[in-house]
Amino acid sequence: MNPPFFSNRVYIFLFGLLGLVYFVGLFVPLMDNDSAHHANIALHMYLSRDYINLVDAGKDYLDKPHLLFWLCAFSYKIFGVTTFAYKLPTFLFTILGTYSTYRLGKALYHHEVGKLAALIVAASFAYILANNDVRMDAILTACVAFASWQGVEFIQQKKVLNAVGLALGLGLGFDTKGHIAVFTPAIGLLFYILFRRHWKIFWNWKWLIAIICFAAFISPVVYCYYVQYNLHPEKIVRGRDHIDGIKFILIGQSVERFRGETFGENVNRDYLFFFHSFLWAFAPWSILAYIAIVSRLKLFFERKDEWLSTVTFIAIALILTLSGFKLPHYLNIIFPATAVMTASWILGKTFSPRVIYSIQLSICLILLILVAVINTWAFPVRNFFIVVVVILLLAVAFYFVKTQEQNYWQKSIGLSVASIAVGFFLLNGNFYPQLLKYQAGNELAKKIKGNVDPANIYFWKDNYSSSFNFYTATERKQFDDSIFLKGRKPIWLLFDERNLAEIKSAGYKIGLTYSAVDYGVSRLNIKFINPGRRNDELSELTIGEVTAKD
Repeated sequence: MNPPFFSNRVYIFLFGLLGLVYFVGLFVPLMDNDSAHHANIALHMYLSRDYINLVDAGKDYLDKPHLLFWLCAFSYKIFGVTTFAYKLPTFLFTILGTYSTYRLGKALYHHEVGKLAALIVAASFAYILANNDVRMDAILTACVAFASWQGVEFIQQKKVLNAVGLALGLGLGFDTKGHIAVFTPAIGLLFYILFRRHWKIFWNWKWLIAIICFAAFISPVVYCYYVQYNLHPEKIVRGRDHIDGIKFILIGQSVERFRGETFGENVNRDYLFFFHSFLWAFAPWSILAYIAIVSRLKLFFERKDEWLSTVTFIAIALILTLSGFKLPHYLNIIFPATAVMTASWILGKTFSPRVIYSIQLSICLILLILVAVINTWAFPVRNFFIVVVVILLLAVAFYFVKTQEQNYWQKSIGLSVASIAVGFFLLNGNFYPQLLKYQAGNELAKKIKGNVDPANIYFWKDNYSSSFNFYTATERKQFDDSIFLKGRKPIWLLFDERNLAEIKSAGYKIGLTYSAVDYGVSRLNIKFINPGRRNDELSELTIGEVTAKD
């Protein structure tokens, strides 16, 4: 019988703090990068009722599979085209991923490892961030965690239900982001079998059920690629025609991404990328995870701990190191296994608890200082309710510093969870809402509401604003002279202020205008963060009525 690390009451309380943070994040506006971009691909599905073709701003989209877009389009049908509707599927999968992490830890070790692992993963920086800047990664991570859990239980119990569950996790993961969703659980499960020396499992006929079910679960996506590309060889994407959609989704997508072929100058040759990105992505637990992996590797061949979590960590680290294209959110897929590894190491208590407490206290102080600077100097808090909640959350963090009722291990974990809750509550409640006032797309959508019909707004040449299209629930329309022949009045033009001279030289006259300052909020720099220099970094987007053509 393993003694509880925390009482159930403490676990419920800490998960409750994190739940508050996640809930507030459901209403943070979308950013003009992948979030708003993906939201608009789903918007095209919703408006056109075409759930087969992936279309991005009127062009065929050849990159990610369909699952996120299907889920979001379905959510739009229920809740309307809103921030909440776009983020809800990701949030629900995050709950599944957290529960799956608990079950994975329980299956590999015991109940206490599972509970602590779930708490660790739910309080990881990039895991929470994936619910703010919503891409495929939270859904992908949940599918990896679910498949790993089901796979471990299948190996242990050989039940058909777990074989189907494994196939479902792998299939949904593939439908989200391709082969990495299959490789990550598969490599961990392979080494789990090797660890157990359970050779007979390789010949179990129930693997055939898993293979058949996996093929069934990915078949809708494969079929959609067949219809969109194999049946239309005339389509041109990135300068290529006669695209084999089936070959692309089954082979090409992952190969191109690994080589970095699709991304040109964005190829990343930083061979230390994994190691420094993991430090902040898995914060505040990254140092503990590094200590845990070192201790695991020292005793790897003594077989004292399962190999699934260790090999998952190492394998993805190697893949990212060698990959030609890498981004920090690619790390999320190892978080469930890493949380289990870290939790089991913590509960082993083979390290000085005072040293661990000092490490976590230092990390939490750095985190809180950075968050304080951002929310007092760069974007000061002006909402009394936010101030009150932050004070209460800080009181919880202070309790874990001063309490004598908890040991150093418990204080380290409790303080870390409370600190990440403080940080993300301020980010979600204050920082992001203020920051996104500098994203012109969503601000223009507010300004024209009730004043301009979005159906009459066209984009000048290479101007794009995914957030504008999303928050007006319209698709991007390119401006050209043929619009005047359609007799539609009035005609409005969305353009960057730097295009105004070009527009006038083309003979167009602009009447009434609505403008908003603009900045690429997903690419912050110190000049923009500094309130005294911020205006120098801003541009302006304008919606103007085209009154005449010379």
